Amino acid sequence: MVVMLNRIEKSLFYLSVIIVLMILQLLSAQPMYANNGERRILLNEYRDKMIAGWIGQMVGVGWGAPTEFQYMGQIIPIDQVPEWHPEMINQFYQDDLYVEMTFLRTLDLHGFDVSSKQAGINFANSRYMLWHANEAGRDNLRKGIAPPNSGHPFFNSHSDDIDYQIEADYSGLIAPGLPNVVIELGEKFGRLMNYGDGLYGGQFIGGMYAEAFFENEPIKLIEAGLNCIPKESQYAKAIRDVVKWHTENPNNWEATWELINNKYHKNQEFRRFSCAVYNWPEFNIDAKINGAYIAMGLLYGNSNLDDTIIISMRCGQDSDCNPSNAAGVLFTTRGFKNLPDRFKSSIDVFTNFSYTEYNYPKLIELCEKLAVDAIKRAGGRVEENANGEKEFVIPIKSIEPSKLEQSWNPSPISEIEFTKSELAQINGYLPYKYSLEQNYPNPFNPTTTISYILTKENDVSITIYDILGKELVQLYRKDQSVGYHSIIWNGTDHEGYPVTAGVYLYRLKVGDFAQTKKMVLIKRKK
Repeated sequence: MVVMLNRIEKSLFYLSVIIVLMILQLLSAQPMYANNGERRILLNEYRDKMIAGWIGQMVGVGWGAPTEFQYMGQIIPIDQVPEWHPEMINQFYQDDLYVEMTFLRTLDLHGFDVSSKQAGINFANSRYMLWHANEAGRDNLRKGIAPPNSGHPFFNSHSDDIDYQIEADYSGLIAPGLPNVVIELGEKFGRLMNYGDGLYGGQFIGGMYAEAFFENEPIKLIEAGLNCIPKESQYAKAIRDVVKWHTENPNNWEATWELINNKYHKNQEFRRFSCAVYNWPEFNIDAKINGAYIAMGLLYGNSNLDDTIIISMRCGQDSDCNPSNAAGVLFTTRGFKNLPDRFKSSIDVFTNFSYTEYNYPKLIELCEKLAVDAIKRAGGRVEENANGEKEFVIPIKSIEPSKLEQSWNPSPISEIEFTKSELAQINGYLPYKYSLEQNYPNPFNPTTTISYILTKENDVSITIYDILGKELVQLYRKDQSVGYHSIIWNGTDHEGYPVTAGVYLYRLKVGDFAQTKKMVLIKRKK
């Protein structure tokens, strides 16, 4: 009997050992954050990483600012890379930062369920200078064109530009581990000025930030960003190309840059709605190629802070915005406490970011508040662990990217319109039926694009005059449909002869409506 009991005890002991080993094996096969479809991060760790994300943006834009669009279609020589100085951190005047704080302010005032129209009203009432998609989108809002039409290619010729990509960092910084929130915020704020690839660029950036609270490897961050956008989009293809070419040229980023430049800069198939592609082909503010340069910095930088920034910068084009996005994502993975002193020793915590209610501490406080709201709204919670520390518990859900759209083949415009009471909230609202835009580029040589918007189908004419009012050439005259239209003038008269440098007038006539603007043809280069 004693022998039998000993055998049973030994069997139970061995069985318990086997069970423990099986449990350990199961635990080791799971990510550290996984627990019944949840991720966990301490509140203090979230705050530390979120602070670092904002610092990364300021470092990237401040370091790259002197090079912005100084090198287009060419690599910045290493001896032209600015030297970093700690006082460069305080970038309170940069539109790369304060524009996205308009979106944070809207969430602060109205919460995550704010309507896209209210978001549009707040953006329309902003007081800072804007360019490209941002400027066109805000102009549309001030004319009474409600979102998403304010960013639709029928009304916005810059819809594939980089703008929302520049300012989407906020969306991931307030949505740790919540890619669907990033996508939703893109649909709400990104469509104020962008569409298609222009929108996807911002969602890609936000998706990387959201993952950076849990993941350090650049390739996994890029994959997380790609999961937030339609895989059939040209933007997604551009990023996948960078990943592929990095695999083929892991130690030669210049070789990958050449491949990107040949396909996404020189090949017009991938610039089908690219701003200034015909008038100023060297200039490329398309979201795709600049997004590729962000991915370049992350992959070839190998998680080194300086190398990531410098490579993104040296790729050229928008060489302050791109390192700002890349650095913001990478700094988030590191956290504030792990950043070198040269990036944080001179931070000014008292000055407000231009056109905002926020200095650095207030910005951090707001982002933390919004992150808590986002997590609870997504079905998560804030718990206190065994050590008495607050912890975010974040549900893992299937990612639902936006639908595939292309600016060169857009969907019909939306029927959403502002109400009279909403229009009354827009400062400077100027109702219109037709609108003639400023030609671009201006001054120009030898060609420029003249754009205009029709809200009713009608007979249209575009005519060029000299400064004395003499008609030189009628570029267009026929019936035209509702939407955004453009036509190129090559600087010649009705007989095809080049005109001399000087000031010229161009006139849009639609029925009884007429509008005239000036443009400048500069002297042709010999």
